[in-house]
Amino acid sequence: MSTHPFTVGFDLDMTLIDSRPGIRAAYEAFSAHTGTYIDADLAITRLGPPLTQEIAEWFPADQVEAMADLYRERYPTFAIEGTLAMPGAREAVEAVQRHGGRAIVVTAKYEPNAKLHLDHLGIGADAVIGDLWAERKAEALREYGASVYVGDHTGDVRGAHAAGALAVAVPTGPIGADELREAGAEVVLTDLTAFPAWLDGYVAARA
Repeated sequence: MSTHPFTVGFDLDMTLIDSRPGIRAAYEAFSAHTGTYIDADLAITRLGPPLTQEIAEWFPADQVEAMADLYRERYPTFAIEGTLAMPGAREAVEAVQRHGGRAIVVTAKYEPNAKLHLDHLGIGADAVIGDLWAERKAEALREYGASVYVGDHTGDVRGAHAAGALAVAVPTGPIGADELREAGAEVVLTDLTAFPAWLDGYVAARA
């Protein structure tokens, strides 16, 4: 798809962005709007899997899809402003581009909302692909020829491996470093602030 020498994929929630404050606000507003109790503080400890998985914890099965659509529709009003860039996020994306590579975001989040987050925070990804989780992330990673995928969840490790990509993990989400290693992550960094230096070595080794 490109003349870029390599492509690196990044997860979004708790990898590039700390969406907990925004998602907490969105769930609290959604709970008030629907009249259904949602423990927002609990929900934000489980970020990573598709939205429908969390919605199913609070609504009957026959309402899950409709409630998920309603939540996504209301999400920008409550979640974008409160969300923060993770330390090193912009620098990690820029490091890939500085080496001539392409930085893409592959996320389970609804794609239009993912793009809103990145635009608001000034994180200049080359492409954004949403609505993919775990092994299904490999669809986009293979399409774009990604050789590395960076994420915070064991589902991200599985997605990387399903695409034949190197799994680089950061324990900045709900999963600790040891569990990420046990899931098969080849590289575990403290956070994204360590990524540019790691990438320098990765690029040098490929030369």
